[in-house]
Order: sequence, then structure tokens, then C-alpha cells
Amino acid sequence: MSRRTGPSFKAEQIALAECAACRGRAVVMGVFYEVACTQCNASGWVSADTGLPLPLEMLVTQLGMRLRVVQGQVNRLIQSPPAGLADYYEQNNRRGAGGTNYTGD
Repeated sequence: MSRRTGPSFKAEQIALAECAACRGRAVVMGVFYEVACTQCNASGWVSADTGLPLPLEMLVTQLGMRLRVVQGQVNRLIQSPPAGLADYYEQNNRRGAGGTNYTGD
């Protein structure tokens, strides 16, 4: 175990969970209309460890980190689309008349 003093040089990702009061919607139903959820600071997210809302500065940082991870996953999926039935459907199977493509349609 190393000893450190002062703040860390990297922001650590905190585990987030959906707010139990608003179920991640950031609003709850009032008497006549929807109002901002006070248990999660109207964000829909709370700390998974404690269940308490995060301060707004920390919440913005955590959501930005999560967005960056998800955006990377989306970019990887776009660059290499998964091979599946559509690829099989498009290739020539030479089962039609005269060796043409037969799709069964």
C-alpha cells in the first residue's frame, strides 16, 4: 500500500445507480404535475455505494466519463458491423436458375 497526500492526479469513475425515487427519470409526480426529484438532484443518478446524490460538479464529471466510454463502444460498433444474416442474404449462393442468387423471397 502506498502513501499519498493530496488529491489524486486522475479522476476515478464512481459506480452510479438509478435513483430509487424517480427510477432514473429525474422527475417525480407531484399533486398536479411533475416536479424535479430532490433525492438525486434531478439527475436520475445516485452513488451506487451510498445511495446519496452526488454534488453537481462531480456528477457532471462522472456522466462525462460514462459518455466517453459509451461513445467509444458506439464508434467501434460502427467501424466493424457484426456479420450476421444480412451478410449471408447478400452473398451469392448460386442456388437459383442458371447459378444466380436464390433468396427464397
